[in-house]
Formats: sequence, structure tokens, C-alpha cells
Amino acid sequence: MVLLTSLHLAAQEEAKVVDMKKHKIVFQLTSEDTIVHKSLLRQISNTLAAAPKSQIEVVCHGPGINLLVAAKTKYASKISNLVKENVKFVACENTLRERKISKEEILKDAGFVPAGIVEIVLKQEKGWSYIKAGF
Repeated sequence: MVLLTSLHLAAQEEAKVVDMKKHKIVFQLTSEDTIVHKSLLRQISNTLAAAPKSQIEVVCHGPGINLLVAAKTKYASKISNLVKENVKFVACENTLRERKISKEEILKDAGFVPAGIVEIVLKQEKGWSYIKAGF
């Protein structure tokens, strides 16, 4: 019982808001590994719990596009929930063309950018913090 109480208190401490500043964060996802996808989504949730005013965009390109392909992703529901928290997920149109994926195959909650790398560069030039998803 003491252990459970300690674990519960530790979990509550992790979820505390620690920063009310509006951070702008762009995540780059290039991995098709679903473990990386799961980790990324958890990191975003943790960021929002600790810094709820954060503005977050996830740029998916190359093999990372699979996170947003409706028939391939394991995380459509989680993505939908994060979109409701104003997290933006975008698919690289260059990757879509290269992999012959139509926009209709992408989750409805996602947006599109002409070039994933250029989107990341533009965000950084506007002061966004850059995070590469993965291990």
C-alpha cells in the first residue's frame, strides 16, 4: 500500500505544470519505427503537461510519414487527441509524391507542407526549438 501511494504521488508530481511560458517546438520524425512513434507521442503529452501553453508541430517525412498514413499508423486516436490540444501534425508532400501516397491516405487530423526540411528550417528561423524524434 505504501509503495502504491508513493508511485501515485510520483506520478502526480510528474504531471505538474512547471512552466507557463509559450514554447514553440518543432519535432522532426523520420523513423518508421512504431516504438519511436510511441515515444514521440508520449514526449509531446509530457511536454504539454509540464508546459501547457507550448505550441508544437510534428513534421513527418521520409519513413516517418507512416505515423500519419491511416492504414499504417497505430496511433490515430492519440494523434486526434493531441490535435485537440492544438498540436499540429504535418506530412511532407515531397515524401508523399516519392512514396506514391495520396493525401486521402493521410489521417484527416494532419496537414501538409510542400517540403518537410524547409518547414523545419522556417520554424527554426522564426525561433522555434528543434527536436529530432528518436533514440
